[in-house]
Amino acid sequence: MSQILRRPRRLRRTDAIRRLVRETRLDVSDLIWPLFVHAGPDPIEVASMPGVLRHSLGSLVRSCAEAEILGLPAVAIFPSISPSLKDPQGAHGLSQDNILYQAVRAVKKECPGLLVITDVALDPYTSHGHDGLLSPDGNTVDNDATVEVLCRLAVLEAEAGADIVAPSDMMDGRVRAIREALDAARFLDTAIMSYAAKYASSLYGPFRDAVGSKIGKNAISKSTYQMDPANRLEAKLEVRLDEIEGADIVMVKPASYYLDIIREVRDIAAVPVAAYQVSGEYAQIHAAARLGWLDYQATRDESLLAIRRAGADMILTYFAREVAEGISRDQGSR
Repeated sequence: MSQILRRPRRLRRTDAIRRLVRETRLDVSDLIWPLFVHAGPDPIEVASMPGVLRHSLGSLVRSCAEAEILGLPAVAIFPSISPSLKDPQGAHGLSQDNILYQAVRAVKKECPGLLVITDVALDPYTSHGHDGLLSPDGNTVDNDATVEVLCRLAVLEAEAGADIVAPSDMMDGRVRAIREALDAARFLDTAIMSYAAKYASSLYGPFRDAVGSKIGKNAISKSTYQMDPANRLEAKLEVRLDEIEGADIVMVKPASYYLDIIREVRDIAAVPVAAYQVSGEYAQIHAAARLGWLDYQATRDESLLAIRRAGADMILTYFAREVAEGISRDQGSR
């Protein structure tokens, strides 16, 4: 007679049992779809991100309408700005002709129930590609001068209709300053999703292609303001500071290489935790699948499940629409 009293495999025996005891689930409501928009008349595919477009205004609105039908709660909109409109100060970010503000207004008019998240940073607009204003010597980003401009950007985004503004710049003190600026402008209900633990990762290359912030052949270093990938405790410090300053949601970026950080942030944060599955993570899965080295759908879904299991309450992912379609089909077949 067998002496094994506990047999965990009993709860793995059938699909029904596995679904019954599953600890982590991925739902459409967990996903945020990042979208790119440019001022041209037609959408353009991003070569380094298969299936991802720089949308025209019209195709962006159509995609957002599809997202709303699928039950996705939110989109995050990033502008791709013509090089002719860029300068060292990123002045076009404050222009009413900015395609981002046009896009937010158009999406909120067509899809009023869809949450719109906007990026608060200068890198789409600066000719040097940094997230802020350079110091007089040109060697680093001027923290406090940048924060002043970010406050103006956040208010303009809120005026256009953004539900959530998301400072991604990693300047010190910017969350408090943005909160005060929004409140002073009477945007009391506009939430802040802070890129609280944003690492100076090597995985952002395709994103910089998409928004056009890659300057020259070599990637610029943002290590003086984005976090060192070697650091763990620093992430908890950044999260605590952003919570104190008024962040409504805190984010860890990237996601898949930083599951330990997501877990630690979830354990200490009193606000929801977002994780951004970045462009390089997306591109890696596509590249390996195209070479036949990985099963595309299984790897895609496992990657997202791992991010949820680590503790993320929501995930920004370029897979959002196709995963939402798959979940809807699965639910409809049961």
